[in-house]
Parts: sequence; C-alpha cells; structure tokens
Amino acid sequence: QVQLVESGGDSVQSGGSLRLSCAASGYTSSSDYMGWFRQAPGKKREGVAGIRRDGYTTYANSVKGRFTISQDNAKNTLYLQMNSLKPEDTAMYYCAAGISRGFYFLLVEDYYNSWGQGTQVTVSS
Repeated sequence: QVQLVESGGDSVQSGGSLRLSCAASGYTSSSDYMGWFRQAPGKKREGVAGIRRDGYTTYANSVKGRFTISQDNAKNTLYLQMNSLKPEDTAMYYCAAGISRGFYFLLVEDYYNSWGQGTQVTVSS
C-alpha cells in the first residue's frame, strides 16, 4: 500500500560518505515505522537502521556511530546518512515501511510490509 523508491546509491572509496533517500507515496500515514536493510551477494538481508514515527531509532551494531537514519514526514522521505564507509558496507540497500500489529522489531524484515526496489552501494578499498 506504500510505494517506496530509493536513490543515492553509488560507488565510493573506503572512508567516504553517501546519503540515501527513500521517497514514499501512497498511504504513508499508515506506516508506524521505517527502516533500511541491506543485502550483499551470498548473504542474507540484514537490518541496518530503523526509525519510529516519533523519532525513536535503532541501529545494527556494525553501523553504530557511522550511519544515521532520519525522516522528513512533511516530505514523506526517509534518509540514511552513511559516513566512514567500509568495503563491508557494500550491498544493495532497501527502504522498508511497516505497520505495527502490537509487536515488532525495527531491524527484523518480517515486521515490514512495504519494500523499495533497492539502490546499490559499492565501497572500494
């Protein structure tokens, strides 16, 4: 019910920065939380960062201190500022939105119902 389109992915050198954006449309008011997930070749998709509508955030240990998730509800846009990028951050990054049914985990994909197509981030050493 919510359409999501990511942008901002690129190829950068280790230590560089990127800012990913996720434009949401449709019934955006129905989403209780949003998040960023990533999937590298040969690996399962993992939660990177999540944010509740009230601004509460959580991050995967691997990106704490380097990534920052934020949202602009007026513009229906989600962001992921990525600093000090490492080759291990190379992956397809996905934006997701979820509706709470009383219980959820921001970094677990099973609790999200809407997904974007993804944007590629490649970090070279």
